[in-house]
Amino acid sequence: MTPQPPENRDKNPGRDAGDEVRTEGRGAGRWADLERPPLNAQSLRRALVRPGSLWTTLDVVDSTGSTNTDLAKRATEGTVAEGAVLVAEEQSAGRGRLDRRWSAPPRSGLFFSVYLTPRVPMTRWGWLPLLTGVATATALSREAGIDTALKWPNDLLVTVGGAERKAGGILAERAGDGVVIGIGLNVSLGDDELPVPTAGSLALAGARSTDREILLRAVLRSLDHWYGEWQTAQGDPAASRVQEAYAAGCATLGRSVRAELPGDTEILGEAVAVDGDGRLVLATSDGGRRPIAAGDIVHLRAADNGKPAAGNGAG
Repeated sequence: MTPQPPENRDKNPGRDAGDEVRTEGRGAGRWADLERPPLNAQSLRRALVRPGSLWTTLDVVDSTGSTNTDLAKRATEGTVAEGAVLVAEEQSAGRGRLDRRWSAPPRSGLFFSVYLTPRVPMTRWGWLPLLTGVATATALSREAGIDTALKWPNDLLVTVGGAERKAGGILAERAGDGVVIGIGLNVSLGDDELPVPTAGSLALAGARSTDREILLRAVLRSLDHWYGEWQTAQGDPAASRVQEAYAAGCATLGRSVRAELPGDTEILGEAVAVDGDGRLVLATSDGGRRPIAAGDIVHLRAADNGKPAAGNGAG
């Protein structure tokens, strides 16, 4: 289901030989969990912040409330340029859509935000979270060796024990002259660490690699690629092939779903397309087509009766 990723340009994706494995600012407790080593900020900068790359700065912090909140503040203050990346080893107040909160053990996942200032018509900026989903899914397909599906509009799904599980999510917010996009991804969480039973992780899905540096490099390089294609096409989702790639990797399409909309209204239908504005199009029982721009989408069983599919929670 995952669309074909662009070629990874990292010829040696492992940590650079001789690099000290550390996180900037980490104290004496840095070796508390040897199975979850800290990220090496210097190694990441050498790999990603270079001429011709989208990425201009990369900071790794030990802990924060939310990388999106922190980076949005910097963007509003005008202290960062496009391509800034902020990574946290731990988030205490991570946020998803509808201001949902979540957290995970330190160094158990990837929690980061990027700042982008698209030079395309603002009416097409709504494709940024979907584009980020494509970039993340294609990178994980290549580096982790697992099929990562997309649940409209912003969830990353993996398969654990035959059931769909949410392993990550994406949140885009306007800030300064651009957009801050946050990505949260469960990497090494075990069953006893999951925040809810319907959550998953790359490790539980059988990933061949849970090295967070390899995965972060791959995701950021993939995002650089897809964002560049989209900008070159002036934000046109068809010409950039972002729309095609999203549809190819979207687990929502072809499913019976329940759309829970603002104002406590619901629509049942079959998800049949993602249109040129990034909206999910539902075919309803009265023969109509209803585009959904915002709302929670719940995947239903084939013989649904309005019941959610096993292992797939909303949000």
